[in-house]
Amino acid sequence: MAKMDKPMTKTELVGTIAEKTGLAKKDVVGCIDALTECISSSIGKKGCGKFVLPGLVKIEKKKVPARKARKGVPNPFKPGELMDVPAKPASTKIVVRPLKSLKEMA
Repeated sequence: MAKMDKPMTKTELVGTIAEKTGLAKKDVVGCIDALTECISSSIGKKGCGKFVLPGLVKIEKKKVPARKARKGVPNPFKPGELMDVPAKPASTKIVVRPLKSLKEMA
């Protein structure tokens, strides 16, 4: 492949995959949509919270607990000054980690 200045669009990606595999573009779009559904069902509310695309990435759902408000905390940017830190509600974070073979591609 030639040097790329910007990331591929979905249309360019579908065209490239269709060309390399010999599949119709419609079939490639169907495969991408099916992959998207698999990921959403795996990390959704009823899923296990993890999805692995073998050799490329691991997608995990992490629960971040709530934080209480704190008063009189030292300000890290202005030594000697105190500040108040507001409370944060619990949330869910999506973590995407590269696997070994993806790291070796770079």
